[in-house]
Amino acid sequence: MIDFSIPPEIAELRQAVTDVMERFVYPTEAEMTDDGEGLPLGLLRRLQAEVKARALWAPHMPVEVGGMGIGAVGLALLNEIIGRSPIGPIVFGCQPPDAGNCEILHLYGTEEQKRAFLRPNVAGEVRSCFSMTEPEVSGADPTDLRTTAVLDGGEWVIDGHKWFTTGAIGAAFAIVMAKTDPEAKPHARYSMIIVPTDAPGFRVVRAVPVMGHTRARGGHCEVRYERCRVAARNLLGPRGRGFKIAQARLGPGRIQHCMRWLGVAQRSLELMCRHVLQREAFGSKLAEKQTIQNWIADSTAEIQAARLMTLHAAWKMDQKLDARVDISLIKFFGARVLIDVIDRAIQAHGAAGISGDTPLEAFYREARAARIYDGPDEVHRMVVARRILREFQP
Repeated sequence: MIDFSIPPEIAELRQAVTDVMERFVYPTEAEMTDDGEGLPLGLLRRLQAEVKARALWAPHMPVEVGGMGIGAVGLALLNEIIGRSPIGPIVFGCQPPDAGNCEILHLYGTEEQKRAFLRPNVAGEVRSCFSMTEPEVSGADPTDLRTTAVLDGGEWVIDGHKWFTTGAIGAAFAIVMAKTDPEAKPHARYSMIIVPTDAPGFRVVRAVPVMGHTRARGGHCEVRYERCRVAARNLLGPRGRGFKIAQARLGPGRIQHCMRWLGVAQRSLELMCRHVLQREAFGSKLAEKQTIQNWIADSTAEIQAARLMTLHAAWKMDQKLDARVDISLIKFFGARVLIDVIDRAIQAHGAAGISGDTPLEAFYREARAARIYDGPDEVHRMVVARRILREFQP
């Protein structure tokens, strides 16, 4: 039996999240700064306290470590609402890259690592960053990563150059992908290592400006590891399993991204509908123009299609089924839907759409990156095509 209804307990949570968004989050968007912090810290802590008081904190994590324990589908349905605002994820304690870092620490961390890094991160007491992408090599092929980690007695010595290490400024620790076994097969050469940001040799070079701003809290940073020394016990998971751990991180992360994108797309569609119903041109409301009506219909269809695809991928994850093709599908399809819907909303608003008087121009700048991070669209298309073609091989 196919049942498209939302479970009552999740519907109740969605309403509670919507209430927080409307009462506390949307009204404070005007307080956002463009200096990498997002919101003044005092205001952010007050909003987070409201969320915690309502037991809506950390929906991505199990109950035993301080989260909500609602599964991939429940998380997707909440992220659709939380993602409607750029500050929604951090207010609810499920912002990237912390969410992904907490997920892999929970899956692969030792008890000592969980006490030192996971629990403070889930609680929002500290922030973290994820250090994988490098400026000298293509991010589309991570088997070319050059950062190395060599065991020297009881320490790893890490040397490398990373960038787009989101959130590095002010983070307590990084999780870095480094080559630990250069003679192994390509996908077994890399490991993940936890690096406290006060470790000797860890250096933030700069926050890389992205599409004209550095809005991500803590910046999208260029980082140098210069003979950076950390304890051997900071290895996360088995040695040589960096790619496996990365996939455990990126799969759920892509579902969360896609549902947040749908929240942004839906909010953009709503802004467009409200605007065209009150705006007149050439003797009639914009809503009466056929082109505008086509935009609204196309946007609604695309959002609905992407939503069902994403929820199906989340359902497969909850059922422990192979969702790799589904996750690649929603990544490139969802990114395109996001961009197209925002673009139509901006066009319907005219000059106002590219001003700061609506959130649309900020949405648009953020949306362009969606086709690149977590793997460029072209790579995900290639993955989908190759897996489908395997079924037709003799």
